[in-house]
Amino acid sequence: MFDRIRIISSELVLGSVVVAMTILTALSGYDGAMADSKQNEYEVMAQKELTNATADYLTANQMIVYDYQLFDGAYTADSEEKAQYYIDSYSEQLSASITASPDDPFNDAYYESIYADAQALFDTADKNFGIAAQFDERGDALQLVMLTSALGLALVAWASLLSVDSQIRVAFSLIGICLMVYTIYLYVMTPAAPQV
Repeated sequence: MFDRIRIISSELVLGSVVVAMTILTALSGYDGAMADSKQNEYEVMAQKELTNATADYLTANQMIVYDYQLFDGAYTADSEEKAQYYIDSYSEQLSASITASPDDPFNDAYYESIYADAQALFDTADKNFGIAAQFDERGDALQLVMLTSALGLALVAWASLLSVDSQIRVAFSLIGICLMVYTIYLYVMTPAAPQV
């Protein structure tokens, strides 16, 4: 049996496999590094957006408390002039809500509008975390490609150092070629980089 497949351990075949595996190892290593770099970039952007969203959310909470105080102050003011001072200090959101719904100014529309900026930043952060996760998945898949190609490369390189008559040379060559085919399959099946 080994005599029939000994051709796979010829210098030409082994040299070609070494070249192919070296290219696959380098390519997957480079692509993996680029995916990891993009993952870090989008995670940093997402963290920044999340921090800004949290700050805007806290600012909105303070504005809500302030609007309640102003609304109560206008309601309990002992003169029209004092009441107007409080009314003039309302946030844009409260003024719009009173115009739209005078009987229920602190309705859902008020809260949605006052939290709109924070929510938009939260949504952007979630989107960037999602993109980072896709780059992470791609990077992990490319690490597996690099591992299998390096393993196949090592086996084929070792086989090329063994005697031409050695059965281990044939076995290592066969395993290395199988790993090359599997590596190509893994590389083709690697998730594509997200479109951003």
